[in-house]
Amino acid sequence: MQERILQKAKVLYDFHNQTRATKRTDFLLVMGSHDLRVANHVATLFHQGKAPFLICSGGYGKITKTIWDTTEAETYTQLCIHEGVPQDKIFIENRATNSGENFTFSKKLLESRNIPVSTGTIVCKNYLSRRALATAQTQWPEVEWFIEPPHLSFDEYIKNETNKERMIHLMVGDLQRLIIYPELGFQLPVTIPEEVMNAYDNLVKQGYSQFLIDEK
Repeated sequence: MQERILQKAKVLYDFHNQTRATKRTDFLLVMGSHDLRVANHVATLFHQGKAPFLICSGGYGKITKTIWDTTEAETYTQLCIHEGVPQDKIFIENRATNSGENFTFSKKLLESRNIPVSTGTIVCKNYLSRRALATAQTQWPEVEWFIEPPHLSFDEYIKNETNKERMIHLMVGDLQRLIIYPELGFQLPVTIPEEVMNAYDNLVKQGYSQFLIDEK
C-alpha cells in the first residue's frame, strides 16, 4: 500500500479514535463488529471492575453478514465467556444492524428488565469511537456516556488488520456519516478539522468509496 495512502488513513484513524475513560459506570455496552479485539478488550474492562455487567450488541453488519454464521453479539458473548466473564453478567442484544440500533435496542432491553442506568461506557472498534459517542448522546441521552476502545495506535491497529483496504473504505464511510448524520437527527454534530476533510476528500478521489452513502 502506498505510503501516501497510509498517511491519509492515519489522519482519519487518529480523528475517529476517541477515548473518554472513567473508573466505573453502570454498564458496558460493546458494539459488535468484525474486530474480535473489541470483545477481548471489553472482557478486560469487566475484570478491571469498570462495570457490574455488559451488553453485547449486534446482529449482522455489512461485513459480518458475509463472514460469520453467528451474530456479532453471540460471537462476542462466547469470546467474553472464554475470557472469564460470567455468562449471567452478559446481556445479548442480537438484532441491531447499525450504530443507532445498538443504543435504541439496548435501551429497550434494559427497560424490559427494569434495570435503571445513568452512566455507561461504550466499547467499540477504534475508528468507530467518535461516531459511536455522538450517536449514543443522541439516541440514549438519559445516560452519561464514556467510551474506551482498545488502546491501539494506527500502526498497531493496521498491523493486525487482515484487510487494510477495507479498513480504509470503512473509515472513509464513517467520516461521511459524521458529516451527514447530524442533519438526519441520528447523532450530535461533530466539528471536523480541515486536515481531516482534506484526507477524506483525497481518499475518496483515490477510490475509497465502497461504504459511502448515496446522498442524491
